Amino acid sequence: MAIHALAEDLASAIESFTGSRIVHVRSVNRGYTPAQRLVISFADGSALFAKVGTNRYTSEELRKERRIYESLSGTFLPRYLGWIEGESPALLLEDLSGAQWPPPWTDHQIQQVLETLPLLWSSSVPGAPMLSQLKDKHNGWIQIADDPKPFLSLGIASEKWLKRTLPVLLDINGEETVAGDSLLHLDIRSDNICIAGDRIVLIDWNLVCMGNPDYDLGFWLPSLQAEGGPAPESILPDHPQIAALVSGFFAARAGLPTIPDAPHVRHIQRVQLQTALPWAMRALSLPSLDG
Repeated sequence: MAIHALAEDLASAIESFTGSRIVHVRSVNRGYTPAQRLVISFADGSALFAKVGTNRYTSEELRKERRIYESLSGTFLPRYLGWIEGESPALLLEDLSGAQWPPPWTDHQIQQVLETLPLLWSSSVPGAPMLSQLKDKHNGWIQIADDPKPFLSLGIASEKWLKRTLPVLLDINGEETVAGDSLLHLDIRSDNICIAGDRIVLIDWNLVCMGNPDYDLGFWLPSLQAEGGPAPESILPDHPQIAALVSGFFAARAGLPTIPDAPHVRHIQRVQLQTALPWAMRALSLPSLDG
């Protein structure tokens, strides 16, 4: 990418911050929001990753991430290099483009993630909200019961199936299940995980909150299976409530209209629903999908 593709005022601010001249800018095609993702190389041989806000939504989400980077430390975080405030704010992090970005997954890599997550869960961030007190983070099946049309529009299950299974799904206490005192990432997927040397590194820290670590783990497992990994219950057995809430989260959202500020989110929600919902049916001994 030509250097002039980076906004002139932002390029100037980054050069002033780093004390080195920018010689190359490369776009990184990852993520599900329109935030700009760039690897910036400098005349002194160094490089960094810049995540740049492109609208009000992405800018505010970046500011949330900044607060986490400035109050949390651990090998599971990219090294925080700095922040450029402005109309298009930029979060500056270590360049992880040389890391491994699954999939495919190996058993060893999966085990590395499972050994790293407890380090996160035992950490703390002052003022992190409690997940159990946040809206729309509990039992998505309640939302589906109120308006089943978006879910049924996905074509994965019939209205007859839904009527048969909803009583069990609605009986799960979401607020009680997600409650806990562990620090959660709440957006663990392969596109937010890389292996940098002997480190497992998580990116995208705008959803951090306090809650049940099994819920955090449960959100990773459907995408892991979709990418060739094991079934969720092989890693998190005997957790039907978690399976129900994770599947309910995706089921309540995957059929909704596209989010203008995050146009690719519905697609990844549908992908995760395709493995999360069968997991919940197995865990709760409910009928298989009939779509």
